[in-house]
Parts: sequence; C-alpha cells; structure tokens
Amino acid sequence: MPQDKLDSQLGLFPDDGPAARPAGVGPAPPPAPLAALASRIPPSVRLGTSSWSFPGWQDIVYDRQASEETLARAGLTAYAAHPLLRTVSIDRSFYQPLSADQFRAYADAVPNDFRFVVKADRLVTSPADPDARGVRTPNPRFLDAAYAAEEVVGPTLEGLGPKAGPIVFQFPPISPNLVGGRSVFLERLHRFLVALPRPCLYAVELRTTAFVTEAYARLLDETGVAHCYNVHPASAPLSRQIELIHPFQQPALVVRWMLGRGLEYVAAKERYEPFARLVDEDPPSRELIARTVLDATLAERDAFVIANNKAEGSAPLTLFRLAERIANWETR
Repeated sequence: MPQDKLDSQLGLFPDDGPAARPAGVGPAPPPAPLAALASRIPPSVRLGTSSWSFPGWQDIVYDRQASEETLARAGLTAYAAHPLLRTVSIDRSFYQPLSADQFRAYADAVPNDFRFVVKADRLVTSPADPDARGVRTPNPRFLDAAYAAEEVVGPTLEGLGPKAGPIVFQFPPISPNLVGGRSVFLERLHRFLVALPRPCLYAVELRTTAFVTEAYARLLDETGVAHCYNVHPASAPLSRQIELIHPFQQPALVVRWMLGRGLEYVAAKERYEPFARLVDEDPPSRELIARTVLDATLAERDAFVIANNKAEGSAPLTLFRLAERIANWETR
C-alpha cells in the first residue's frame, strides 16, 4: 500500500517524543436510521475501515473538518464512538513492526468492546525484499515464524491485549516459480503457521489465484487459521474463495473489501478522493459479503469486515450499505 497511508498513521508517534493530543475532533452524530441500524447488527459482527485518518469523512465519521495529522493523532477515539464501526485495520504495521507501547496507545483510545485487525509486517509475506528497489533480492524473513513471533505477534498481543482481533498475513501476488511451485509454497506456509504462538487468531490473505485450492483449504483446517476473504483484482473471485473455503468452517470470518475489479490502486485513489461518497458501487460483492456474514453468525463465529476507500469510493459509506444488507438478511 502506498506511502500516504503509512504517513497518515505515523503521526500518533512523532520522533520528538509524546505530544499533547490535539483537541477539536469528535464523532459525527449518526442519523437516527443509522443508529437504529447498528442495533440490528449482531454483536459478533464487527465492521471497520482500513485506517481512519481521512479528512473527507467529515460529517460521516467526524464532526468537523480536520487534517490527516489531527485525525491520526486524535481521530481514533471519535471513530470508535460510531455505533457501526467496532473494528479498524492498523495498516501501518504492514510497513514496519510496531512496539507494544505503540499498540497500547491505540488500545487506550477505544472502548473495551472495540477490536483491532492488524496487518503483519510485509517482510514475513514477501519472498523478495520489499525494500529493495530495482533489483529482486531474496528476503530472508519470508515465512520466518521466529521473526513473526517476536516482531509481530508478541507486541500485538502485549499492547492490544483483549482488544486484539485477527493478525492478517497479506501475501502479494507471487509467481509460483519464485517460491518453488505451489506445493512447496503451501508446505512452507503450513510449517510457518504451525510454528506461530497460540492462542491467537491468524488469517491468511492470498493474492495469487493459483494458491487458492482445496489443498490450501485443508491447510487452514489443519492449522486452525482463518482465510481472509478479499475483494481485489489480483485475488481469486470472492465467489470462488467462498466455494473452496467454507465460512462456517473458519475459526472466525475475516473479510477485506479492498479494490474494485478493473482498477489499480493509484487510479482508484485519484478517482475517489476525498472519499466522501460512493462512486462505483459493487452490489454483487456487497450481497456476497452480507450472505457470508450471515453464514458466520449462524455458525456462531465472530466476523470482521474491513472496507477500503478504494472499494467503492468511501469506506464508511460502503460499510453502512453493507450493514443494511446484513440487517435485511437477519430478518428473513
């Protein structure tokens, strides 16, 4: 994910030491129908966005115009006050590990019932060094369980405590030849997942269609790890993911609705900024996700659904529409 998202979350921890949290941003009062809708969503279902520091969310999530820096520092508490937003994805941790104290600062900003989705350090999921520019350099941390335990899992659990939700290992599109073929990759992934500390909820997001197979589904069953169902042009179609990997067999439902088909990240960002309205609605994905959430609730599984601004134009508005569909399914 581009540098702008990383920068938007860095502001909470400036290099020159702790600073007073700026005042002046609060939650936007939800319209009465939206507040009523929140009461119809099962408590086990958590909807949230990919990060939270977007000025365009004025009057949607926040009560006034505020800069990205202000929202990064002070917006999380206001975000977590919204009755429909009961989780959020910490994306900053994808680019560099966070300390337990940094995670603790996030946890202290939200109520006890709030949960965080944490993206694991990309060093663990990229076979090539993601920081090497212009040259493909092997990454020695790829699927390194000891590194993941020390730099990702340990600080996450220590800092977030009971507010920790799933840790998502997002794998980029990978040529099977780069990792010795599909079977070799799945064998390495199996060893990696088995070696991670327990108990903890882990989820794997694959953006290589060739890896999403029955063998992968069996691997998840054997390791007790969730699949992260994802909507992204590089991923297998959501319907195919659901067909192969049954939601009711997962330890929890984890969904990330990231980017519409036919779009690239930068183009979507330019098309959708400031992320204040829905531009390209995706009713088929909305319907599939709503039905999958219902399956999870019927199976008494927790559900985490994260939406990105690049999915339809505005992540919170995407989730509000999704909540309507979930509530409608619940009443059938």
